[in-house]
Amino acid sequence: MKIFFILITSFFITPSTSSDTLTATQILRTNQTLLSQNKTFVLGFFRGSNTNYYLGIWYHNFNPQSIVWVANRDNPIDNSTGYLKFGDQGNFLLLNSSGKPAWSSNTTAAKNPLLQLLDTGNLVLKDSSDNTNDNNYLWQSFDYPTDTFLPGMKLGWDFDKGTEKHLTSWKITGEDPSSGDYTMKIDYHGLPEAFLRRNQTIIFRTGPWNGERFSGAPGMIQDQSNDLKFNFTYDEHGVFYYYSVTKPSMFSRTIVTSDSNVGELQRYMLVQGSWTKFWYEPEAPCDYYGECGPYGVCDKNGSPICTCMHGFSPKNQEAWNLNNGSEGCVRNTPLNCSTDKFLHRQNMKLPETTNVYVNKSMTLDECGSLCKRNCSCTAYANTDIRNGGTGCVMWVGQLFDMSVFPSNGQDLYVRLSASDIGSNKNHRVIEAIGITLGALVIVLGLVAICYLRNKKQQRSRGHDSLMNEIYSGGVERNMDDLELPMFDFDTLTMATNNFSQDNKLGEGGFGSVYRGRLIEGREIAVKRLSEDSRQGILEFKNEVKLIIKLQHRNLVRLLGCCIEKEEKMLVYEYMENKGLDSILYDKSKRHLLNWERRFNIIYGIARGLLYLHQDSRFRIIHRDLKTSNILLDGEMNPKISDFGMARIFDKDEIQTKTLRIVGTYGYMAPEYAMYGKFSIKSDVFSFGVMVLEIITGKKNRGCSDDNTEELNLLENIWRHWHKGTVMKLIDPSISNSYTESEVVRCIHIGLLCIQERAEDRPTMSSVVLMLSNEAPSMSNPKTPGFSARKTHSDIDSSSSRQDETWSVNEVTITVLDAR
Repeated sequence: MKIFFILITSFFITPSTSSDTLTATQILRTNQTLLSQNKTFVLGFFRGSNTNYYLGIWYHNFNPQSIVWVANRDNPIDNSTGYLKFGDQGNFLLLNSSGKPAWSSNTTAAKNPLLQLLDTGNLVLKDSSDNTNDNNYLWQSFDYPTDTFLPGMKLGWDFDKGTEKHLTSWKITGEDPSSGDYTMKIDYHGLPEAFLRRNQTIIFRTGPWNGERFSGAPGMIQDQSNDLKFNFTYDEHGVFYYYSVTKPSMFSRTIVTSDSNVGELQRYMLVQGSWTKFWYEPEAPCDYYGECGPYGVCDKNGSPICTCMHGFSPKNQEAWNLNNGSEGCVRNTPLNCSTDKFLHRQNMKLPETTNVYVNKSMTLDECGSLCKRNCSCTAYANTDIRNGGTGCVMWVGQLFDMSVFPSNGQDLYVRLSASDIGSNKNHRVIEAIGITLGALVIVLGLVAICYLRNKKQQRSRGHDSLMNEIYSGGVERNMDDLELPMFDFDTLTMATNNFSQDNKLGEGGFGSVYRGRLIEGREIAVKRLSEDSRQGILEFKNEVKLIIKLQHRNLVRLLGCCIEKEEKMLVYEYMENKGLDSILYDKSKRHLLNWERRFNIIYGIARGLLYLHQDSRFRIIHRDLKTSNILLDGEMNPKISDFGMARIFDKDEIQTKTLRIVGTYGYMAPEYAMYGKFSIKSDVFSFGVMVLEIITGKKNRGCSDDNTEELNLLENIWRHWHKGTVMKLIDPSISNSYTESEVVRCIHIGLLCIQERAEDRPTMSSVVLMLSNEAPSMSNPKTPGFSARKTHSDIDSSSSRQDETWSVNEVTITVLDAR
């Protein structure tokens, strides 16, 4: 449920005070006012979904509203008659209707207490009669963070005062601000690092600070533009992590959320007036704590992701074969202290450092010598990687929670039996010989493949081509591309209960989609290409090569693929609410989509398209945008899916032409359906159709109105727009949850997007601004393109369903209804 705020009606300030300060003469009530505000932040009362009242701080005039601090999060006021006042002990108190304290700051010796809200978002209590130090705060909200980490705030431990600062999630993010289950804390034992926990269970750890960054959190590194600066201090006075922004116009916040099954640490930046999530942890399977157990190494680009370090073997081979590495690995050869040697591993997230020996003055050689002499030492590394490396950290006991980070990891030296180190050298020789022999086998194999090519069945040839293109990387591949994990057929068979009908989520033109659960518990969606579909092989290749390059919160994540036993499958993150069409057009479910959710879906699709068209490394034209290709997660957040028909454009390429018309009737732009011309404006047209469908709850395939000649949805809306009766077409299930001006603005945007001439349609960057209500003005829409009517003479016989929107593949359209 959305939180809403109580706004200003009146506010009394004495002439000697400014709008961001409160004096002891002022008593402020929940039903009276915003208490204080400056150009960036507001102090005031707000009401949660439970109708209770809270004192908090949020950003001023930023959408959506983001609360950064809550005073009485675990002791709300249950009605609107509470108030804030200064106490007799130099503190300030929040009192309920009975006059009992719901919350209080600490007591102080202030004779003339002054409460001030700083531009940093820090609420501070000072003594106005003390002119010796303007920063002499008697109390400050930055010492008591809730779920949000702001620039200038410190997390960690003050050893002198014996105090600690950490983040705690809301009970329900965005709804219930009471203390939730997830915390982000700095652990100062051993070599300090940060842990994300659910209650007492560790979910994710950052790895220790190595002088430049946390070794296991690539997203928490120094901003390349130097707009964000991260710092970590560790001495006898305390352990603190903090960051700052160098530009006054830049706004950043980091929060701990409770809106996923494991909670997340997320960093947001304000971009064009909207909060954009720049990174989050945990993101990949290797980010989860202990994914591969003791002495196991997790590599997100590996298949499987868990491997044992050299000199170790899986403790439970059967579980390991099922991609469950949680029990980890055991040594192949017992250690012998006098003869042991050390294996040098590079680019590593260091093992957990809670119980380690640390000496910050040692060199690496001194550290290695000490570890060699100490028979309990199992590994060592530098504490600081700057200036060639300094300091010493030594592990005694098992090495736990290790990962490979090719560009952000550091060196680790692991103790092994001398025989295992020697076998490593022999292994390299054998490996070199094996590679040479393997190369010869590959060459001979390629010759044999070429010889037998014309004798193979078409389906096998398609499979070999697919294997070659997927593994060789296809087009536009370079060193920066992401690697795609490969799933084996048996794993997916087990996950989907042998592709049971009970697990079937749906069926499309190229095969079926199944719900599955991996052995470690993660839910997935498996898209299985039909064995009889030759059409789908090109689309399969295309989807793999495109989607592994794309990372955005409004694009569905591809987790991997399977090419085995004549099978071609894609493995996606599972979307709890399936396709938008399954709710939007279902009379029993459409009430779940109130106006707020529908607007958020429209806005999310727009943000995803903006990323595809402008912000991704490649300019992507989707070419098959429709409601069934918009998937919804558990929070109804939209994610664009199905990139089988998408095309990559160069950044300076505007439009191209094809004889292979693909897409879905009802969503095709006129210039594409008629002439095969497509561009980013083709996607804009499809987006506009979806906007109008989401608002009306109707498909663009024909709808009767007042017993007149049958009109498609676009014609019907265009006619009502000119008559000024467009509000009649709103889906009745939205009820009264909408604001009329906002709905009309969205219809206006939809009509601008479906204009007949491509050059008249806006770009997605303009659409996002218009949706954010930041565009200076919107032009009047011109005549839409009504090219969505079905013409049976032009449709491939394989697409013969009469009651559904039609998908078209490799069909040349020559006849269209008049527009």
